[in-house]
Amino acid sequence: MVTQQGPIFSLAVSARAVINMHSLNNEGGEGNQITTRFVNIVRPDGNGGHRIDAVNAISGDMFKHIQAEHLWHKLQGTGPLCGGCQTFSSGRVLDDAEFLRNLPDRDADTINQLLQRCVIDDLEGTLVARGARSIPRKSVIEFGWVIGIPEYTTTDSYFHVRYAQERGERGEEQAQQAIFHRPASSGVYGLVCKLEVSRIGHNDILQRPALDQDERRRRCRLLLESLRDTFLEPNGAMRGTQDPHMTDLSGVITVSRGAIPAPAWSPLADDYLNQIDGIVAAFERSQSGLVTAHRFQSAAEFAGLMADLSAGSEPASIGAARE
Repeated sequence: MVTQQGPIFSLAVSARAVINMHSLNNEGGEGNQITTRFVNIVRPDGNGGHRIDAVNAISGDMFKHIQAEHLWHKLQGTGPLCGGCQTFSSGRVLDDAEFLRNLPDRDADTINQLLQRCVIDDLEGTLVARGARSIPRKSVIEFGWVIGIPEYTTTDSYFHVRYAQERGERGEEQAQQAIFHRPASSGVYGLVCKLEVSRIGHNDILQRPALDQDERRRRCRLLLESLRDTFLEPNGAMRGTQDPHMTDLSGVITVSRGAIPAPAWSPLADDYLNQIDGIVAAFERSQSGLVTAHRFQSAAEFAGLMADLSAGSEPASIGAARE
């Protein structure tokens, strides 16, 4: 259980998930073979040096899209959403003709209007590009690659065939029975996610919120709920017939209530939990209670911690107002 101790400055999740028989992120296809995604990572070789391993991975882009879609569903009927985000367009506010026609002269005023107009542009980030002007809104939430741990991750290719509904006398069924191969991966995956909660509704140019605290609090709750749902229901490619079997989720949620980042450490390292505990202990020596760590050993415990955090949490305010 998480006891509320004031507004949240930042939050991070470092975890390992066991995901079986998934094909959430692929690179394309060649002939009748779908190619799964592999990345190269550097790890200790056990002899004081390092080695390079090629391992299956799911891109952070995929998980960011999953989280944004969960958030979009929660905003139906409540908003506010810009013209592009109403249809979950990848162009976001660039598909909002009314907003683009009435851009303020000052970038700071443009960001104010953007934050007030759309929750998704606020939390997920966007780029307002119009003529020579380019005004960025940095995302509040960040995902790293979800990377398989080499010793515990494997990928295989499986034979599939599309059967003909009817058999003719001249072999027409042979043309209809397309043969193809699909990959499926199983393993222990390391994931890292960071949330700059204090930036919810915050104008980075003026260094002050563009929204009242009630709206910032509501968006904070929606963001945390969408993150919870992302880990409990990871959407992606080929879920129609290869919906992932998630059998374990464990790790730690860290929460910062002061002007320091909530610590995260890659679960590719076997000692990542101890590393995070050490960082939290170091922060404790300077200011007690500034950063807290909350371990979980199951998906149910993770959901419970996220429920505690989303209920009554509010984003901290940062910076001093300036023109």
